[in-house]
Formats: sequence, C-alpha cells, structure tokens
Amino acid sequence: MLPETVFSTQELPASDRFEAWTEQLGRTHAPMHLSSDRTADYRGHQRVIGLDEVAVWPATFDHLVFRRTPRLVRQSDPEVFHLSLLRRGDGAASWGRQQVGYRIGDFHVNHSSRSYEISTGPDPVTIVGVEIPRTAVDLPADQAFGVVGQRISGREGMGALLAGLLVQLASDTSSYRAADAERLGRVVSDLVTAVFAHALDAEPDLPPETRTRALILHIKSFVQRHLGDPELTPAKIAAVHHISRSYLYRLFQEEGLTVASYVRDQRLAKARQDLTDPGLRSLPVHAIAARWGYLRPGDFTRAFRTAHGITPSELREQALSRTPVDGGHIDVDAVRMTPPDTHTHH
Repeated sequence: MLPETVFSTQELPASDRFEAWTEQLGRTHAPMHLSSDRTADYRGHQRVIGLDEVAVWPATFDHLVFRRTPRLVRQSDPEVFHLSLLRRGDGAASWGRQQVGYRIGDFHVNHSSRSYEISTGPDPVTIVGVEIPRTAVDLPADQAFGVVGQRISGREGMGALLAGLLVQLASDTSSYRAADAERLGRVVSDLVTAVFAHALDAEPDLPPETRTRALILHIKSFVQRHLGDPELTPAKIAAVHHISRSYLYRLFQEEGLTVASYVRDQRLAKARQDLTDPGLRSLPVHAIAARWGYLRPGDFTRAFRTAHGITPSELREQALSRTPVDGGHIDVDAVRMTPPDTHTHH
C-alpha cells in the first residue's frame, strides 16, 4: 500500500468541522482564507496519497471559496504547483483581471506564490488534487508559471493521460507497494511537465528523458485502449506514434519488457477479469478471447495456460464455484493458480 492518510469532517462535532477543514487544506497546499455558506455543518472528505515529494489528494467537499492573499504568500510559500482535476461539480478561479471557469474533466492550475480566489458551485464538488514542487516541474520557472490561469483539458492528449493516472491512483492504491511511491511520484512529475509543455507549446524544450518517459506512458495508454484489436502489432503501435519499430523496441527494452509480452500480459489480465466475473458467466470463453484480441481460441488457451498454469475454462469453473449465494464479491486471488507444467508430454 502507498502511504495514505484520510481526513473527514464527519468524525468531528459540527461546530468544529469547518475550522478543521480550513486547517487541513492549509497543510495540504498552503494557508488560505476559506469561506462557505455551509459552515454550520461542513462536509469534507480528503485522502492524501504520498508519492515521495508529490502528493495526490482525492477529495469531496461542500461549497467553498478559497482566497490566497499577497499577505499569506509573504508569510508562507512552499513553492508548489497545485493541479485540480474536476470530477464532479463546477468552479471558477480569478487572478486579478484573469478569470477562468471549469467544467468536469478540466484541470485547474495555480501556484502557492500567486494570490488567487477560487469558488466552487453550490453543490458538492469532487476533485483529484496534486501538489508538486516547482523544482519537480522540469521547465524554466518563468515558463512554467505561464500555465497558471489556463484551463487544461483532461479529456484529450497529454491531459487525458495525466487524468487517467490520477483517477486510477485515486480509485485504488492496494495494488501498489510502499516502495512504488517514489517511482510513481516521478511518473506524475513527468506527466505534469509534459502537460505544461504542451499547454505552452514548449515540448521541444523538455529534457530528453522527460519526453521519453512521457512517450512510453502514452504508448502504454494507447495499448490499453486497443487491446481488443487483433491487429495491434508493434508496426501499428510504432506508426501511430510516428516512431520506428526499432525505437519502440528500445523503449520497452529499457523497462525490461518486450512489446509483444506487454500486449500479451495486458490482454490476459483483462481476460482473467472477465472469466471470473459472475455477470459474464454466460459469455463463452471464445467470445472473451475475441474480445481481447485472440481470434483463435486455441492460441488464447495456450497463452493463458502458459502464463497461469491453468486453462481459461478451469479458472472460470473454480472462480464461479466460489461465487457467494448472494452474488457477492469473488476473491480472484484466492482461486488456485498452479505453476505452469514445464514437462514435455509425448
């Protein structure tokens, strides 16, 4: 599990909730003056996921107005960029004469050294916030500050890639180990840098290693979206990303992978989820295979058995036999997975 803390105003007396929420957000980002029309019984819930020097914080909270004044900036400036991916609700921000409105799927960007005012709509909002030190954004400071005040879409391009990662982190951290935190922090930093560079038309100024890491993440995201395409070949992946096949191979080799093994493993993982899903019990195994790019059932069975030591049909039988009578959750990891048979049968 990644380092994580949870804060909820519901655990406090109603009279203390808003003040506690104000203090919590001040620690999470920077000191601010907060106001709301719900102070009498404020509802706010926040998780803070630590990724080394980067923090990701999913939160849901009532109407709020954030004000960071020049005086507060002078008193305390941690020199961090803040990004908020709006998941529910709406909001607007102003930096003097500059004003921007946000809709679901947009990123809001500010910096702790700039004064601002942010207002959310009357209904509760859900965001995924990111705190990232200015030094972790690999662009010149005066250039990076140009992103503040821009509305960046999280629905397309590099913004969608960053949004997808943040939503995945926010939804489930159980598959990660504490040791993954530093690496994930670097991944988030690289993606934020790439998003900023794209917004500023400054991609040529990115350090080569940042461009490379962003590219491999972009390629993996493309693969994930097209696993059902039986023609998902290295040649097609390379062509879509305007690189040579040899360069594509080299990118994956640097991560200890091959393109073919990555595609195969992702397909088999998706197929395994479908095979153990009670809601898909009527879907034939060969249909699941085709759904994830295997047009020949025999190829799918051989690949699955080699990877898991059990055939798809055997896995499904074991998993669904454990389905609770009330239709509850199956513990897929409890299903017996035997080591692959390495003996040759004649």
